[in-house]
Amino acid sequence: MFDSIDRKVRSSVRLGREEALELLGSDDIFTIGKLASFAAANHNDDMAYYVRNIHINPTNICVNRCRFCAFSRSRGEEGAYELTIEEIINNIKAAMPVSEAHIVGGLHPDWPFEHYLRILSEIRDNFPDLHIKAFTATEIEYFSRISGLSIDKVFEALKESGLGTMPGGGAEIFNTAVRNKLCPEKLSGEGWLRIMEAAHAHGIRTNATMLYGHMESHEDRVDHLFRLRDLQDKTRGFQAFIPLSYHPLQTDIGGSGASGLDDLKTIAVSRLVLDNIPHIKAYWVMLGEKISQLALLFGADDLDGTIIDEKITYSAGGVSRKSISEAELVNLIRASGKQPVERDSYYKPLKIWKAKE
Repeated sequence: MFDSIDRKVRSSVRLGREEALELLGSDDIFTIGKLASFAAANHNDDMAYYVRNIHINPTNICVNRCRFCAFSRSRGEEGAYELTIEEIINNIKAAMPVSEAHIVGGLHPDWPFEHYLRILSEIRDNFPDLHIKAFTATEIEYFSRISGLSIDKVFEALKESGLGTMPGGGAEIFNTAVRNKLCPEKLSGEGWLRIMEAAHAHGIRTNATMLYGHMESHEDRVDHLFRLRDLQDKTRGFQAFIPLSYHPLQTDIGGSGASGLDDLKTIAVSRLVLDNIPHIKAYWVMLGEKISQLALLFGADDLDGTIIDEKITYSAGGVSRKSISEAELVNLIRASGKQPVERDSYYKPLKIWKAKE
């Protein structure tokens, strides 16, 4: 059924949009998985990565009300919170040893840009060896608005305060009609791409994401992937792509979310289309540990990390644990037949484990 696609993949010839649609519309999950596994091996051999990290969500108080988000609150609303910088520092101390702090949160109506800069500088000063991966493109655009600074000046200030890399959140789905239903107040898809291009121009490596399983079509997913591929051709600044499986509980749009088979197929097609992005991440917090482990056989090569205290997914009904130990990550990877590799924030190996004990 996929003879032409098979030949292209095995000859390192790029797939087109129609071929990506054909793969997403097929039920031949095993053939798709084999092709994606072949492509993944070309990128990373049999290695599968993880990082020792902590997620910090400084506040859920947010000026936006994205319909798919169960995390955001208004000031004074039940469940609203804002961490002090001292609390953030103490949370990192309690999580040690970790090598990366991953920071994303709400667009707080009262915090000035200087407060976000102080969060970074205090973390850097207290933990000089800790890599800071922080702020989505949506947050960057908000910082520009509240500070009156250009996007370039915002990036300069963030880097000076300790920013290392950026996560890929806020991309959601680029199709304008769908995006306007999901998150009409949020930065546009075109705006997200522009800010990521600016980040890359400043030497800031980033991730990229796609939220799927809500109201988007296969055509929307393919369009999203190809726009990312086009920007990566231009900047080479994306380190990893993370397909994010929509969690419907306690959101305004509801629905049932993606099935496990759809999760695996989306990861596999992402690996096949995004031939210029080195890593595909199976984010175990959203997928669950077992689907994430299976994803390592469907094109993924990264399970993210120990996480520790992520709040956004759990607000929408996530049922995975809030953290996982390094030993458990290593065992998950080994049981899939892959070689576990602890990495830093730039995918430099810190420890390469034996494939089997």
